[in-house]
Amino acid sequence: MKRDFLTLRDLTSNEINRLLKKAIELKSGKDRGKCPLIGQSIGLLFEKSSTRTRVSLEAGIYQLGAQAIYMNPKEIQIGRGETIHDTAKVLSRYLDAIIIRTYSHAALTEFASYASVPVINGLSDLHHPCQALGDLMTVVEKKGRLKGIRFAYVGDGNNVANSLIEAASLMGMNFVIACPKGYEPDRDVLMKSRESAKGSVRVVNEPKEAVSGADVVYTDVWVSMGQEKEASLKKRKFKNYQINSGLLSYADKDAIVLHCMPAHRGEEITDEVFDGPRSFVFDQAENRLHTQKALLEFLLT
Repeated sequence: MKRDFLTLRDLTSNEINRLLKKAIELKSGKDRGKCPLIGQSIGLLFEKSSTRTRVSLEAGIYQLGAQAIYMNPKEIQIGRGETIHDTAKVLSRYLDAIIIRTYSHAALTEFASYASVPVINGLSDLHHPCQALGDLMTVVEKKGRLKGIRFAYVGDGNNVANSLIEAASLMGMNFVIACPKGYEPDRDVLMKSRESAKGSVRVVNEPKEAVSGADVVYTDVWVSMGQEKEASLKKRKFKNYQINSGLLSYADKDAIVLHCMPAHRGEEITDEVFDGPRSFVFDQAENRLHTQKALLEFLLT
């Protein structure tokens, strides 16, 4: 029976731990040269532009011995009105898995319901679970554990925040997000995470409250793709939610700084912090490669 990866909750905490262990092994080079997916073809159906997701996936698919086929909706028939049903059915006859990067999470789930091969969420408006896997790996690398970690997120309650909330509830972290009123994470995500939490999830409005004593300080852009019309308003609303040296001083002295990138330097984070000794954003970006390879191997072997 095929398994999809549309949100982090499609995996159990034990499965996530197994994936992280495998990703760390892959990063070490232990399995270099092994090609567990040789002969397979994996589609990348990307409606949104991408740097880290696309390149890490294409490189990882090649390293696993498979073939990546990149598809822009404007270049295939779904861009001319072919239904999601028909596209999913046809692509399932050609491909062994499909990774979708799209605006609508509802369209993603509809596609997965018709596809007969695994469908992976490469980003939607509601979740970014592949990013969260890479983030968890980075925390394990730098902190040696997940359980009990105090994780502070400062900024918009967007798709990345939603997936990190699920990560915290599954892996026993204590998650605090600071965002302006009206920009909180998805309500259903919050409710489900609190109902089944091994850790804790809190929403506050004051950045200092979120960052105080934190082991991990995380932020993302204030204006996500597709929200360009809201840019001026959001920048005004979020002006006090910048990760800078002053705010970082409230965190634990050994706290690490993460950002899923791309970064709008000087807005949600300063150059001083982004390029500083406590920042591990480039390790975090690299870890997308290793966790996605572990995920593909898990789903396809």
